[in-house]
Amino acid sequence: MSRDQLPGRPFRGRDAHLYGVPSVESRAVARVLRGVYVATHVQVDIKVRAEALLLVAPAGAAVARHTAAALWGGVVPYVAELHLVIPDNRRMTRSGVVVHRSRNMTRVTAVGGLRLTDPIRTFLELGDLGLVDLVVLGDSLVRRTLVTPTELIEAAREYRGPRAAMVRRAAGLVRSDVDSPMETRLRLLVVLAGLPEPRVNVLLRDASGRVAYRLDLGFERWKVALEYDGRHHAVDGAQWRGDISRRADLDDWGWRSVVVISDGIFTEPERTLERVVAALRHAGAAGVRMRSTEWRRHFPGRRAA
Repeated sequence: MSRDQLPGRPFRGRDAHLYGVPSVESRAVARVLRGVYVATHVQVDIKVRAEALLLVAPAGAAVARHTAAALWGGVVPYVAELHLVIPDNRRMTRSGVVVHRSRNMTRVTAVGGLRLTDPIRTFLELGDLGLVDLVVLGDSLVRRTLVTPTELIEAAREYRGPRAAMVRRAAGLVRSDVDSPMETRLRLLVVLAGLPEPRVNVLLRDASGRVAYRLDLGFERWKVALEYDGRHHAVDGAQWRGDISRRADLDDWGWRSVVVISDGIFTEPERTLERVVAALRHAGAAGVRMRSTEWRRHFPGRRAA
């Protein structure tokens, strides 16, 4: 059998002969995990690694936590290890795998033959991410799956696992229609400073009712826009010119823009907050001020990577 005729999914080494592979030492296959192989033409991504893991996992096991989050399209800090949850009466140890034992094997679903915790359980069990990263995950799961912020809030209210209070708070901060993790971080920086929460994905319509512009974040009462610009805004000429035209139009419509880049969140968060306060006051929010220093714990400021 040629390499291209091998299955596109992982298989156990003991089954190699079923696919015409006389030995797992063949150049046609590569090892994914101990005892599990895949054809060399298959790109070994997180999905393939998860499929390989489930081939050697105990009955009832499911991919979980960081691994499940990534498979759902959620934004989660990278970890090299795979995460697996197994029934409490089962045992498993394997290099490169973090095994969680649980008496509760509910909220597990199958997608394309892959067993994994559903988006809600995945969110609840990742409280160790911390508040900001957990809200980033929640926003991204709401965007990429059918779960809603209300469902996360309701599930978090009943959750009794580790860091339950923080998980409940994070669920209450998840919003729909968030375009990027940095927009989540910018919103949280503002909220954790005790400032009014900007609305996500503000739509500005022209005289005909057509949506002319979509703002990342906006204080509609005072017509102040908060916009996060990634590096592509600076290196893409067409994007840069479009940004200039867009902001000129917003100015004509009476909107003041506060544009923030990554340094404004990771390196100089206090300066960003000062700019937001100044813009709001200039727009008529006379009494607005930073009423909390909690933001310092989550956005301490550091040298940009």
